[in-house]
Amino acid sequence: MKSLINHLFGALLLPLFVSFFIPTDPIIQFLHALNPDQRDKITLAFEDASKSTWHFIPSSMWARPGIPLGVLNRNQKDLFFEMLHQALSETGYTKTMKIIGLENVLLEMSGDSVMRDPDKYFIAIYGNPEIDSLWSWRFEGHHISLNFTILNGKTSVAPRFFGANPAVIPSGPRKGERTLDREEDLGFDLIHSMTGEQQQKAIFQEQPFYEIVTSNSPEISPMDPVGISFAELNKSQQAILLELIQEYLSSMPKHLAMERMANLQTEELDAIRFGWAGGTHAGEGHYYRVQGKTFLIEFDNTQNNANHIHSVWRDFTGDFGRDLIRLHYLHSNHQRN
Repeated sequence: MKSLINHLFGALLLPLFVSFFIPTDPIIQFLHALNPDQRDKITLAFEDASKSTWHFIPSSMWARPGIPLGVLNRNQKDLFFEMLHQALSETGYTKTMKIIGLENVLLEMSGDSVMRDPDKYFIAIYGNPEIDSLWSWRFEGHHISLNFTILNGKTSVAPRFFGANPAVIPSGPRKGERTLDREEDLGFDLIHSMTGEQQQKAIFQEQPFYEIVTSNSPEISPMDPVGISFAELNKSQQAILLELIQEYLSSMPKHLAMERMANLQTEELDAIRFGWAGGTHAGEGHYYRVQGKTFLIEFDNTQNNANHIHSVWRDFTGDFGRDLIRLHYLHSNHQRN
């Protein structure tokens, strides 16, 4: 009788015990779904140099660490996209999926299945999220580079690169569909709202840059101030500029975007400048940058007859979580002392 009771009691406890160890964090669930070979390839040391070696060109042109989407089975892909969805806002996730979808458009246009492949987006994890207080991960491929650093649950998302080719789909069943349209339209709205005198200050160069100036630099510093200052804009123009900045922030989870915008509005409005180069109408090559005390935005649409967008958010001290890393080691040194 006693053994029967013990057996029944154990049977009742077993589901509770097992469920206690079922990972609920999407990244842990994703990691547990990988086979040993996949996990070995996706996991790198936190200090690995590839963490800040990034690019936005197709993966056939730039070798990337980690594993591509193409090696994942259906369940693994579902778990990864759940993880990505949680790490971004709905806006950021939608933009990411639209950009990946453009690979199919480029494939139809070019027939080049080597260069144009929606499965050639790579996932790399630096450190061990199951045991480390500081770790990071990246999702990257053609026209996407999303870099996440996590310290005790606090997350930094920088740099963030999004591109779109074609920016406006020229033909086929998705003809007319635009990607990164708000980043472009708000820039046009702001430059068109300006008086001639304001435009003379804002437009610092007649010819646009062919590419974002900072390219894929692993670390950047503030650029020479160009363009028009926030204080030189009227209230409605200031509202457009803040809406433009918000569009770039909106890819992050809402609480992170709100925190960054609040800090920006209280600490660095006086430092923000908006600069424009190139034409001021759709179809003309154009470029703009927004620079503040702590951040830089670059946008260009010059390639493929101004139908090919590159856009990026950079943090001067926070790219690849450098601010969190400094905080981590400062705290670690304090603890040792």
